[in-house]
Amino acid sequence: MSESQIVWLNTETAAKRLGITTRTLYRFINEGGLPAYRMGRVIRVQQTDVDRFIERSRIEPGTLGHLYPDPVSASDDDASGDADASS
Repeated sequence: MSESQIVWLNTETAAKRLGITTRTLYRFINEGGLPAYRMGRVIRVQQTDVDRFIERSRIEPGTLGHLYPDPVSASDDDASGDADASS
């Protein structure tokens, strides 16, 4: 296969390659996140576009801190415990 040859994926194959449902794939297409092409009555995506989408979706290390609550330090627990004991 030459580099100029386009490899087309149907929506089911593209969704499986991404590990998502076809409904989610259609949402990505509709929101403009993944280019797609209508060929008659069918929708096709290029394999290279799917691969680029995967790379763009990579999570950079250290960017998920917002998903974890701030840890409570042991000194904060001791201070609150002492206040209760003196009451």
